[in-house]
Amino acid sequence: MKISVGSKNPTKINAVVEAIKKFDKVKDAEVISVDVNVETFGHPKTLDETIEGAIQRASAAFQNCDYSVGIESGLMATPKTKTGFMQTGVCAIYDGKNYHLGLSPAFEWPTKVFDGIYNKGLDGSQAFKAVGLTTEEKVGTTVGAVNYLTNGSIDRTECHRLAVVMALIQIENPEIYN
Repeated sequence: MKISVGSKNPTKINAVVEAIKKFDKVKDAEVISVDVNVETFGHPKTLDETIEGAIQRASAAFQNCDYSVGIESGLMATPKTKTGFMQTGVCAIYDGKNYHLGLSPAFEWPTKVFDGIYNKGLDGSQAFKAVGLTTEEKVGTTVGAVNYLTNGSIDRTECHRLAVVMALIQIENPEIYN
C-alpha cells in the first residue's frame, strides 16, 4: 500500500508517518511526498478555504497510490475569541472517490500576528517573524509557531498528526461511515 502526501513540508510528511502507525488498515503503508501545485490564495482565512486547500493537495497528490493526503493550515471564525478567529489544520485523505476530513486542535494567534495574516496578507511564518516572535523564515517547516506559543508543549507535526488521525477514523471504520 502507498500513501502520497501532497507536500514536501517535513511537518506534514512526518505527521502522516506517525499517524498511520496505530491504524491496522494503513500501518504498513509506504509514505511518499509529492510536490504539488495548488491554487495559491495566501494564508487561508476561512475554514472553507482551509478545507479546499487540503482537498486540492490530496487531489493533486493522488498518483499511483491507494490514498493521498492533503494538509492545510488556516483560520476559522471562532466566536468569543479576541480576534474572532483561531488557527487550525485540516487533513483531507482521498481514496480516489471520497474525501475523509479531520481537524487539528485550534489556537488563537497573538493579535499582532493575526493582523499580519488577516489584514496584511502575510502567511503565518511571515507574520510571526514580523512581530519578532521568531527569526526563522519558515517556522511552519520546523516546530511551528504553536511550539513557541506553548513553550514547547506541542509542535506543528503533532497538531498535523492529530488532524490525520481524525481523518483516518473514517478509513479504519468504513462500516459505520457508509
